[in-house]
Amino acid sequence: MQRRSRGINTGLLLLLSQIFHVGINNIPPVTLATLALNIWFFLNPLKPLLGSCLSVEKCYQQKDWQRLLLSPIHHVDDWHLYFNMASMLWKGIHLERRLGSRWFAYVITTFSLLTGVVYLLLEFALAEFMDEPDFRRNCAVGFSGVLFALKVLNNHYCPGGFVNVLGFPVPSKFACWAELLAIHFISTGTSFAGHLAGILVGLMYTCGPLKRIMETCSGVFPSNIDYPGQQYYFNSLGYSGYQDYYPRGRPGYPEEVPRNFDAYTAGLSEEEQLERALRASLRDQGDRRNSPPAYRFQLTPEEEMRRKRLHRFDGQ
Repeated sequence: MQRRSRGINTGLLLLLSQIFHVGINNIPPVTLATLALNIWFFLNPLKPLLGSCLSVEKCYQQKDWQRLLLSPIHHVDDWHLYFNMASMLWKGIHLERRLGSRWFAYVITTFSLLTGVVYLLLEFALAEFMDEPDFRRNCAVGFSGVLFALKVLNNHYCPGGFVNVLGFPVPSKFACWAELLAIHFISTGTSFAGHLAGILVGLMYTCGPLKRIMETCSGVFPSNIDYPGQQYYFNSLGYSGYQDYYPRGRPGYPEEVPRNFDAYTAGLSEEEQLERALRASLRDQGDRRNSPPAYRFQLTPEEEMRRKRLHRFDGQ
């Protein structure tokens, strides 16, 4: 495994362009630090790729455990860096603002280490059950395993909807598995076990005991530190828009800034969009009290209860 010769790093330039297009001040601190760390070690690697990649032979048999720390922050070439960090930029903005910076840093650190451990276990199991020693020598490098784990988290916190995978709409809860297979078949040289390890770690957090274990081990900081500011949304081509973002629905964080209901609604859940629409409706009614009555829409009992609750809230 050798790093591609240095020339004009088009992928790196494209990544920097995208970061500055979003705006450094609009990127939460842990996400920004993760991007900076990976870019730094791409330009100034601690070791050659063969000295930082992760394999059963190097880690377990030769006891070179520092590779668990080195492999996620080293990349094969500038395009490998670009695709991983562009994905990290999108996922980090959403997840860090939801989980809080300190908890998100904890998640990133834990996922980085645990994804490597699960990868080694998968490769070791394949080598044993298939009696194929080459699996012990498979050497993986890059941040994509962690990104697959973060993708599981993002789909868990934002359920519903569809994701475009190779031109086909896939329900978001199956998107990780679809992308795992798609990347494996269309891109040679990718680590199927590394990506699968990331998905398994994400499921351990969302469906298994990992989150509770992390909470027990930390016990010192909450997982909902807020980071108000502008929230950006991306599609597969990059930046696509933004909306004002403020913490909502959390005790101790009242909304002091009026909402802009003409902003983008991409990324909002159905419940959040309904609540915003009801707030807008209540305010419009207040502005038109002396106007002729407009059309009245029939609401479900649940929507009517939410409407009354919001009406009391706005009246305070």
